[in-house]
Amino acid sequence: MRMQPRQEILDIWRATVRSCWQNGEWHWGGRSGSNSISDAEQLLTLLLPAAKVPALSLDDPDRADDEVIEALNPIGGAIEIPRRLVGVMIDYFTRYTDDTGTPTFSGGSYLTPLDGGPELTDEQRSMDIVDSFAVSVTLALATIGFVKVYRNSTQRRDLLAQLDALNEMASARLTAAMVGLLRSFSTSVFTATDEYGLRLCDMINQDELPRRELVASLREQLRETMASLRSVIIGSGRVTEDLDNSEMLFECGWSWGLITEAEEVPTTESIGLQREGSAENAPYLYFTVIAMDAIEDLNSERTRLLGLLNEEQQRLSRALLLRWELTRTYWATVATFGNRRRWPIEDIPWRTTDGDRTDYYTLQATSLAVKGLVAGGRGDEELGRIASVLVELAQRARITRRASPDEPALFVHAPGKQVTLNAERSKPIMSWNVNEYSTVLLQRATTVAGLLSNARRRSELLELADEVWDHLLLRRIPDGRHRGLWDHAGGAFPGLATKPDAPSWYLTERVVQGLVNAGQLLWERPFPRAGRLATYSQDLIDEAEYLFDRELMRGTFAGEAMQRSMRSIRASLRRAQLVVDERPGTAAALANTLLLLLNDIATGQQKASEGI
Repeated sequence: MRMQPRQEILDIWRATVRSCWQNGEWHWGGRSGSNSISDAEQLLTLLLPAAKVPALSLDDPDRADDEVIEALNPIGGAIEIPRRLVGVMIDYFTRYTDDTGTPTFSGGSYLTPLDGGPELTDEQRSMDIVDSFAVSVTLALATIGFVKVYRNSTQRRDLLAQLDALNEMASARLTAAMVGLLRSFSTSVFTATDEYGLRLCDMINQDELPRRELVASLREQLRETMASLRSVIIGSGRVTEDLDNSEMLFECGWSWGLITEAEEVPTTESIGLQREGSAENAPYLYFTVIAMDAIEDLNSERTRLLGLLNEEQQRLSRALLLRWELTRTYWATVATFGNRRRWPIEDIPWRTTDGDRTDYYTLQATSLAVKGLVAGGRGDEELGRIASVLVELAQRARITRRASPDEPALFVHAPGKQVTLNAERSKPIMSWNVNEYSTVLLQRATTVAGLLSNARRRSELLELADEVWDHLLLRRIPDGRHRGLWDHAGGAFPGLATKPDAPSWYLTERVVQGLVNAGQLLWERPFPRAGRLATYSQDLIDEAEYLFDRELMRGTFAGEAMQRSMRSIRASLRRAQLVVDERPGTAAALANTLLLLLNDIATGQQKASEGI
């Protein structure tokens, strides 16, 4: 991998501090102004790597890395950095809590009017949106984990009081965000013969089955999912239609916000008012993937080990995990339905049941397909098919192929995909702009690479990740106070967009997510075992052990110097045997060195016996 995640993250930290830390204060806002999502993304640009990459932690001054301190030097030294970040975090949670003590999750300036439509009202901009729930889960978990570790590093009463207040605010926002996700879950039921059913059948029918046979087969594969949907009780997404009817089909996932008439979720936590919903009861692929990733954070190893959830949050997390599993099973089944020809996800672009189609939706569907393949124990062959889809998507978006001016394929980068947000009964009310194609592709490439056990396939996918990264480097803001942040799409595609005068925290935070994914791949996941190389390495080790044992039997290692050689050879043999499964190439190199050494010893003994 040419990409250097640690160094790149440090460079982004330097750029972030230069952009945001002015005259001893943190300045909120970016290209889209200030809102609950953008400001959380701005803060996560620092906190996400610190939470997920141990070498970049900021919560213990005694363990702070020298390069980390240097990158954040304008904020202060090792002692001042975490202390001042506490103040910034408190400011965020205070800004997005209203006068009644209720956390707010509005889209604000990220929401845009419909093409040709009137400007949005304050009421529309204040609507709670799933993207804010999801990013708040990630931010709150990072904050609570930060507080847990940092409080062990200080005894100052004023700072401990600040930490207690910050923990309370983050915990309240976390609970409120989890409740919001429960009230935004959607199960849309329709017949196989209406417009939604016909589009779904057309999308998945790669084997050209008769419609009745297709519907029966799909329902059979989703039989357990349909039965489990009856367990969805609290919040939204409850099924009232008769799914036992052989003509009924469904979709499940997350809508863009609180579902209209979604019931309040009973909770013992103090989270203020639960607002009324306005979103249609239908899943949106973009918001479904965003919510799924946030729920994974709730159930991550770090969350469990640090005990970041209280008892009530654990109860809510279990309810969300049920919805996560149902959604994963549904979308993975649909994306990989059929046995011959090709999977629906390989038939680019993905078509949604509302008639929309775009390569971006195919990219998003790969995330859900991979989760299903991993859960089903599927191996390299199936994951390799997803990898091929990612390679094609990079080509179609002109990331790995030369672009021509004004190509429609470039619009996925700028201005991006416009997602229409509908109220109940499919009434369009506003839109949401998505231009994260390249960063999502980077994340998917590194994620799938980490799951592959075939070293060659993994290397090919990491090469794709490097090419996507090279593309993203062209899109950094080139100069000025915000240099080194994103996004200047015109840097990669001249003429596509003008140079911005402020950073997009939406895209910058997603770049950081991609780098964190790449860092975790290098740090946490072992290099896949190459079968033939491992067998070859083991054969070399076996021969070295045999020759070593024979020399021991001959009494070769007499004398102090030879005894030291014996101990060194034995230790190297033990090391080679320990790493042969995870690092067969390293084991082979060790064994080759030992074989040469043993050959020199045997040759020396032979010459000595012959009096040479």
